[in-house]
Amino acid sequence: MHILLIEDNPDLVANLCDFLQPLGYEVEAAYDAVSGLRIAGEKEYDAIVLDLTLPGMDGLEVCRRLRDDGDDTPILILSARDTLDDKLQGFACGADDYLVKSFAMQELEARLKAMVRRARNGRSHELLRVADLVFDTTTLQVERAGKSITLPPIPLKILTLLLRQSPRVVTRGEIVRRIWGNIKPDSDALRAHMSVLRAAIDRPFSKSLLRTVHGIGYQVVTPDEVDDQR
Repeated sequence: MHILLIEDNPDLVANLCDFLQPLGYEVEAAYDAVSGLRIAGEKEYDAIVLDLTLPGMDGLEVCRRLRDDGDDTPILILSARDTLDDKLQGFACGADDYLVKSFAMQELEARLKAMVRRARNGRSHELLRVADLVFDTTTLQVERAGKSITLPPIPLKILTLLLRQSPRVVTRGEIVRRIWGNIKPDSDALRAHMSVLRAAIDRPFSKSLLRTVHGIGYQVVTPDEVDDQR
């Protein structure tokens, strides 16, 4: 299980890593809100463990932004805020579970397992398809014309967005907002990721599916509808 900790207390992060890693968990840490949002947008995680009192932004706002950006990764809030109103606010922002500090490590692991199990059981099997390009959202497998395609996390997220919106043109601004949130990437970041995506899903094949609409954005459409942009 791959876990992202967004927690500004280095001692607690160290204790969590010392407990979880020998049990087979992969754990990455972000020590402030901005870094947490950035890292969450760059990789896929099985769960996010989120503190509420963070430098730069309240954890409730971090949770809200993740959900607004379409991130459905299970979120477990860790907080010293222990009133019913605090917990209700956490759930209202999109958290899946809430654990009050201080806590037993064994309870944390049990809650993580239960949260991830519920999320996996609740995800429906979805195939996104345009022409001979198929993306299985459950297994994260991408194929075109029966050939398996491997994509890094961000191009994969962009492809998911474009396939779900096809044949609509998705603007550059919308892609940046959905993938990076309010953390603006480098000026050439989107172009670089689109180049990686195009090289993977179009260049090995005779016809293109990914179309650049100059000055506006991108779309994935059938070969009859797309100009060759290779």
